[in-house]
Amino acid sequence: MRLKGKKALVTGASRGIGKAIADRFIAEGAEVWGIGTRETADLAVRLAEAGGRLHWVSADLGDLEKVEELTEGLIKGAGGFDILVNNAGITRDNLSFRMSLADFQKVLDVNLSAPFIIARTLGRAMIRERRGSIINMASVVGIHGNSGQANYAAAKAGVIGITKSLAQEAASRGVRVNAIAPGFIATDMTGAMTDEAKEKMLHLIPLKRMGSTEDIALAALFLASDESAYITGQVLTVDGGMFM
Repeated sequence: MRLKGKKALVTGASRGIGKAIADRFIAEGAEVWGIGTRETADLAVRLAEAGGRLHWVSADLGDLEKVEELTEGLIKGAGGFDILVNNAGITRDNLSFRMSLADFQKVLDVNLSAPFIIARTLGRAMIRERRGSIINMASVVGIHGNSGQANYAAAKAGVIGITKSLAQEAASRGVRVNAIAPGFIATDMTGAMTDEAKEKMLHLIPLKRMGSTEDIALAALFLASDESAYITGQVLTVDGGMFM
């Protein structure tokens, strides 16, 4: 029960990595407010199993004009948060030469601007309380780039920059800010890849397997807990040694 008594806000919590993080936090004693764009078929079961420790909010984080208002409302309703996990993200893949400006901007809105607004808004409240852990979901793509994902790579590189900047600004007030950079993780997003593409990717991973959402959830648990009390401004790469 490493998060007993803690309150956490997790974006993109309806499926994949966000769902795994929210469920892991609840299992470790936290009360979680999850944000998702849709209510999945298993949401009612998750709410029942959480025993009142999972609260659900349906919202589109691409609507930037409403993100700060939404976050402030959640802070007021929850009475403050100890943990933020900025996980929500989308892709609009295409070669740079064919990518529309609309697709480039949409990915930046959801993957970079919205996390910044949420971290800034929630960070203010954490600074007043002089405690808190903010975890931003980056990607190895934000470090190394990836063909066909210039928008996604730019957004995730920006997340790393924001993480390090916020960490420097908030450290003296007891607020830690770190990022996780997942590698090749088995999610709906990677599930759309062809078997040939997956096999090619596996050859690049020394541990010879795709990562699981639970691998990322456990990394988030570490950064959210007091076990990482002396860690801030870091990017924890969870990629099976892919870019070692």
